[in-house]
Amino acid sequence: MKLFSANIEDLRSLYVMELRKALDMEQKITKSLPKLIASCTDRELASALENHLNETEQHVVKVERLLDTNEQDVSPETCKAIGGLASEADNSIKDATDPNIRDIVIIECAQTVEHHEIAVYGTLRRWAELLGLDEDADVLESIESDEIKADETLTAISDTVNVQAVA
Repeated sequence: MKLFSANIEDLRSLYVMELRKALDMEQKITKSLPKLIASCTDRELASALENHLNETEQHVVKVERLLDTNEQDVSPETCKAIGGLASEADNSIKDATDPNIRDIVIIECAQTVEHHEIAVYGTLRRWAELLGLDEDADVLESIESDEIKADETLTAISDTVNVQAVA
């Protein structure tokens, strides 16, 4: 049972609360990506994840700025979904003893997170548009675009990594 709950009185309150969850999500991803990178055997996969780590660090800064503009408080709200996905990824990676299979698992886990992020940022972007927060919408669209590109990159890499694992 939650002792204190946020007052979600309107779309703006919901928007700010979800921005705070997005901040927590990005911070958690920033901490978990180095573990994924260290577990990779495929250099192209490791490089793609390193590039996305750099983008994710910038996403943290962008979301903090959005919160600062909208609320002046940039403290995160716990994102339970990303915590669950990270825990599941840790377990799956530990269970994959074959390096080729581990790379496939890393791609699957990373894409699951990307799909969650795409949904979060697409929703936040639309809410910003409805609230008349055009600059916020532009920033959120930029982040969403980064997430879509990361997912597409992982899909392209999986074409090679999956074939190697089958061989």
